[in-house]
Amino acid sequence: MPMTSVDLASLLCSRLCHDLLSPVGAMGNGLELLADETDPAMRDRCMELLADSARASAGKLKFFRLAFGAAGGFGDMVDTVEARAALEGLLVPSRRIALDWQVEDAVLPKPAVKALLNLALIAADALPRGGALTLGAERHEGATEIVARIEGPRVLLDAELRRTLTEGEGAEPVAPRAAGAYLVHLLASDAGGAVQVSEPSGGALLFGATLPDRPAE
Repeated sequence: MPMTSVDLASLLCSRLCHDLLSPVGAMGNGLELLADETDPAMRDRCMELLADSARASAGKLKFFRLAFGAAGGFGDMVDTVEARAALEGLLVPSRRIALDWQVEDAVLPKPAVKALLNLALIAADALPRGGALTLGAERHEGATEIVARIEGPRVLLDAELRRTLTEGEGAEPVAPRAAGAYLVHLLASDAGGAVQVSEPSGGALLFGATLPDRPAE
C-alpha cells in the first residue's frame, strides 16, 4: 500500500521521539541523582550534566522543527543562517563531526532547506566514528542543487537508506530511521528532481540532490 501523508508524519514523529529519548532521559536521571546527592562537587557535576542534556534537547528540537516541521509557514523562503544555526546546534554538542558550511545564498526555498538538513542528518549518521561534513547548496537555472560530502575513519551508509534516498518506497514499509531519507526523496521527486548517492571511495561519500523551483509538468 502506498505511503500516505499520515504515514510519513508518523514516521517523522517516531524519529523525533527516538532522538529526544536519550537527552530527555538523561535529564530525568540527573534530577533523581540531584535529589539524593549531598556532596557539593557531585551536585555541581549533576548540574553540568543537566545543562548539557537541556542544550542537546533544545538543539534537536530546533533542528527537527526546521527539517521536519512547518517553521515559517508553507511555500516560502528560509534564511540559510537559521538553517546553519539549527544544524550546528545538532552537531556541535557531540564534537564528533566538523561542519564545513558552503552555502552562500542568503535564502533558499523551504523544500530545498528541508532536503539539505535531512541529507546532512543522514550524512552525519553515516560517520559513526566521527569525521568531516562539507555541505553546499546553490540556486542555478531555476533549481537548487545540494551536495553533501562526508569523510572519516569509517563511512557506513545503510543499504535501505541509500535505496530510499534514490528510489523512495520499496516493497517493504519504510522504517522510522529512514523517514528523513524518504522525505528527501519525496521533496526532490515532487519538484521533478532527483537524489544521487555515490559509492564510498577513499573514506569519503557524496550525496547530491536537485530540486527545481517548480514541479515538472
